[in-house]
Amino acid sequence: MAAIIEVKYFNTFLLKKVNKAQTTPSPGYGNIPVWNGSMGIPAAKGGYDSTSSTVPNNWVIEESRINGGYNNTTVSFGAKAYLVEEEPNGTRRGNSLIYSGIFNSRTGINNTNVFSVADDIVKSVDPANGSIQKLYAEDTNLNIFQELKISKALIDKDAIYSAEGGGTVTSANLVIGAIQPYLGKFGISKDPTSFAIYGQNKYFSDRNNNVILRLSQSGLDEISSANMIDYFRDTLGSLTVAGVEGKILGGYDIYNKQYVVSTQEPNNNTIDSGYDTLAYDELVKGWTSFFSYKPDQMFSLGNQFYSLNSGKLYQHYSQSGTRNVFYGQTQTPTSITFVFNPSVAASKNFKTVSYEGSNGWQVNSFVSDTVGRNLNFSNNNWVNSEDTTTQVYSYTQGAYVQSGVQYYAGFNRKENLYVANLINNSPATNGEVGNIQINAGGVSYNTMSGIKGFYATVTISTDAVTNLGGEKELFAVSTEYVANNGY
Repeated sequence: MAAIIEVKYFNTFLLKKVNKAQTTPSPGYGNIPVWNGSMGIPAAKGGYDSTSSTVPNNWVIEESRINGGYNNTTVSFGAKAYLVEEEPNGTRRGNSLIYSGIFNSRTGINNTNVFSVADDIVKSVDPANGSIQKLYAEDTNLNIFQELKISKALIDKDAIYSAEGGGTVTSANLVIGAIQPYLGKFGISKDPTSFAIYGQNKYFSDRNNNVILRLSQSGLDEISSANMIDYFRDTLGSLTVAGVEGKILGGYDIYNKQYVVSTQEPNNNTIDSGYDTLAYDELVKGWTSFFSYKPDQMFSLGNQFYSLNSGKLYQHYSQSGTRNVFYGQTQTPTSITFVFNPSVAASKNFKTVSYEGSNGWQVNSFVSDTVGRNLNFSNNNWVNSEDTTTQVYSYTQGAYVQSGVQYYAGFNRKENLYVANLINNSPATNGEVGNIQINAGGVSYNTMSGIKGFYATVTISTDAVTNLGGEKELFAVSTEYVANNGY
């Protein structure tokens, strides 16, 4: 059923305004409304005030006939504006773009609220690739981010393609020209909040493919493949819980020149769990750090990096604040986890750990790979086992005095390095070389040095006593090992 939208119109106008007192109504005007100048309301409907011999001095004539003469020509109503639509109901088109008229401040033209159905002002992308989630204008191109595809559209120009496949850009009376897709079946899923930009690089996530992407002049690149394939596959794939989707937030840290992304599980409002925040650095082409803060939003302004949490604004890298304290919470130590794996094919005994840097670092764990060991030769009982070490204290933390002599239970300084022996904290197995039986005070126990295995996973962190909240540097970590014949 057609709908008619009516527009009001009038055919009357103000003919005369007399600023003059009269004692009788003017002849020839019929029934004239008389207005009370002081009250702003009609004094009498009959043309004059019957209770007074004086007519107020302000009154206006509203007339529809030319010159106000009797039976003179009437002003025409003119054209009546209306609009008839076949389908008056609104529709949502998630894969289409529409643009209005132009705005020109110099000439006073403002048609930003004009969407003429007579003009071709709609541009659509392939609906099979999902809805449009993000638009970003760059120079004379418009980047279009759909759920499953990334494209660009020409702005104020169009492309003409030859039969050989070549293209020529030409000027055209278009706001949005030809749409050209980028190579690769990638999109932004439904996470436009993961988008961040610096220079020519655009960063965002694709939850559907469990990847983090960078869009540059060379096209789309999968930066999550920089030694983090397994992590993002598992993390992005588990953000949807019971049908509720978690959040992926992105921002560019202009202070450190890094893209920061925070993956947050749904229905988790705690500040210290259910999230991961990490950074990608273009200089090393890899993911450099995990952070202990959970932002609601991230952005850079000037040369500073900011984040929002619980409606409060925080500036990062402040020189006046305490390091590793985010959003007023307790201090979190900095930790680094890496793998010692020299001489890959050889079974080794890791004897020491050393590092080059400042005081205040400790070894939290030093764990070998999991291997099968024969604990009982008589019944051929093989079990999986790991070699571990006790915590290696920092230089300050492990210092103690006994009988007037200074000792160090952890790292000690030698030749500009902090060095510590590795004491095995695992139970010895039968026939293991280096297994020594010690009896002290009626207690029998095994002790041995070194961590045995093909490789070792090490976690080193800042301590809680040395220059708390201050700067601590770490340049390199190394180990001394010897090859052995096996377990």
